[in-house]
Amino acid sequence: MNIESDLLLKAIVESTSDGIIIIDCKGSIQFVNESTCALFDYSRKELVGHSINFLLPEGVKPKHHDQYIKKYVETGQAKVIGVGREVEGKRKDGTTFPFWLSVNETRIDGKIFFTGLVHDLTEQKKTERALTALAKDLEGKVAKRTKELARSVNKLLKINLQLETEIKNKEASEIALKHSQESLEVALQQEKNLNEMKSRFLSMASHEFKTPLSAILSSASILKRYTQTEQQDKREKHIEKIKRMIRQLNDVLNDFLSVERLDGNEIETAQGEFDVQDFMTNVIEEMEGVLKQDQTIAVKYLTEVRSIYQDSHILRIILRNLLSNAAKYSDEGKEIKVEISKEGFNLVIKIIDEGIGIPPKDQAYIFTRFYRSTNASNIKGTGLGLAIADRYLNVLGGSISFTSEYKKGSTFIVKLPTKIKDGKE
Repeated sequence: MNIESDLLLKAIVESTSDGIIIIDCKGSIQFVNESTCALFDYSRKELVGHSINFLLPEGVKPKHHDQYIKKYVETGQAKVIGVGREVEGKRKDGTTFPFWLSVNETRIDGKIFFTGLVHDLTEQKKTERALTALAKDLEGKVAKRTKELARSVNKLLKINLQLETEIKNKEASEIALKHSQESLEVALQQEKNLNEMKSRFLSMASHEFKTPLSAILSSASILKRYTQTEQQDKREKHIEKIKRMIRQLNDVLNDFLSVERLDGNEIETAQGEFDVQDFMTNVIEEMEGVLKQDQTIAVKYLTEVRSIYQDSHILRIILRNLLSNAAKYSDEGKEIKVEISKEGFNLVIKIIDEGIGIPPKDQAYIFTRFYRSTNASNIKGTGLGLAIADRYLNVLGGSISFTSEYKKGSTFIVKLPTKIKDGKE
């Protein structure tokens, strides 16, 4: 090898981010690169000539490493040679750190040397601990939300039981008093509708929770298999999937809890003045996790709109439901338009999509709780979003309307009263 090749090889060895250690068959360090010195916080002079055991924690028995080398030299049976494994190293200050060690044999002029490649696992271990903490936190949140859902479901089932009892009492009274066939048919139809609603609710709730929970369990199990640094992109892919499923569960739970609060008249408004443009910017940022690939939300102000006086929290819930629907029922790459204007003391917000639209026969029922249009059966949803938006707008004294063309898109118009007119009191 010529001088230029020697210099190139030396540059490569010294510039690599992993540590390189060469020892002889007695375990004595013959060479280390700069990365090794940086990892263990020693100079070359302090390391070369010392036993490799010098870099091992006191809790590790040095004789084991010496026996591995001796056995390999005598018998050729490899236990650590050519096999990567995770070990701990000791720095100059006595602190320890994990690293991945790969050892290979090299013969030079008939002499046996062993080259160890040291890859620091400190950051990977931090990431693994963070993932474990995240998983534990997510488990806690799911458990908490599940309890809240159970309370909501129990309340709904109790209401259903009360309604069933009332229907049965009514049937018995009408049969005893009038034996009216017409009354019987009406009562039976009411019972049928109630049972259908209960079955639809239980089926929907089971599907909306079982699917994301199964996906979370699957991704969490797969994460355990990715222990190598080069598998970080795969870990991140499953972490994002878990987060997406958690957001989906959270949205469903929020819908159920909103229904419970609205049914119980537990809504208390907290009106105050806030900047519309700042508010919309925050809402759009929150929707990023909901949008499909290459979908965008474009906001346009048709008139000057600054501050308004309303309940920003409830308005945020309304807009999130409407924007979520626009994204859900539109294809990837489509733009969702938001047009905002003032009409006297009213704030007007239009949400325009180019989605699947609403068939004419379904439009009269679109704000009915649990109702889903016939062309949306293959798209995930609870059928609660528009009903919740409509009820919340009633609480705020506003209204919602829409226009829709089948297979071409929909426009939802929100009108909301505010005490501030055209940016002035």
